[in-house]
Amino acid sequence: MKIDRRERLIVALDVPSAAEARALVERLGPAARFFKIGLELAMAPGYFELVDWLTARGNRVFADLKLFDIPETVARAVANLRGRGISFLTVHGNQSMMQAAAKEKGDLKILAVTALTSLDRGDLDDLGFSCDVERLVLSRARRAMEAGCDGVISSGLEAARLKSEFKERLLVVTPGIRPVENRADDQKRTVDVAQAFANGADYIVVGRPIRQAAEPRAAAEAIQATIATIFPA
Repeated sequence: MKIDRRERLIVALDVPSAAEARALVERLGPAARFFKIGLELAMAPGYFELVDWLTARGNRVFADLKLFDIPETVARAVANLRGRGISFLTVHGNQSMMQAAAKEKGDLKILAVTALTSLDRGDLDDLGFSCDVERLVLSRARRAMEAGCDGVISSGLEAARLKSEFKERLLVVTPGIRPVENRADDQKRTVDVAQAFANGADYIVVGRPIRQAAEPRAAAEAIQATIATIFPA
């Protein structure tokens, strides 16, 4: 599958309001073309107006809603989202939920959440998972493919194993990108831009390193420059 090089960077619009999201998009200008809008904005007024505004500009949209409910409800939610120009949608659930989402996806690509990058081994112990993170991610990825999903959300730490097993059959979208060793926030299983792609990620999701930069556009362009060295035209 051919991926536009400048769309490999997905900027997370993790801000409190649609107005702030629009302002950030405009500030970034041509440095970003693909945007993630998640749960915070979904709970704010103007969510769908923001989706429509982005798609009208020619931007791509990743609706990171991590749907988790009974299969019929998941199916209806996906049916309501398709046809709006959204590219990616996340589902956070079991086999029947993922199957329900895949059945109704239409032009959407369904991405299954494997293990959140904010979770480490201790967190998984608390949740009752006895296996290690990599085994959990691979198991969920296998189930996602069997269910008809198009890809997975995975830390860059597991991307290499995923690509080794699934090749191009599953997209790998990697959040938790940090430019340096991370000790300052809630993301625990992180990699930098070059490592994520070297390990096999197809797309990366970057939020705070761009949003909190003194010059967000320059930060995004620096990431795009790194991507250009990895994927020459």
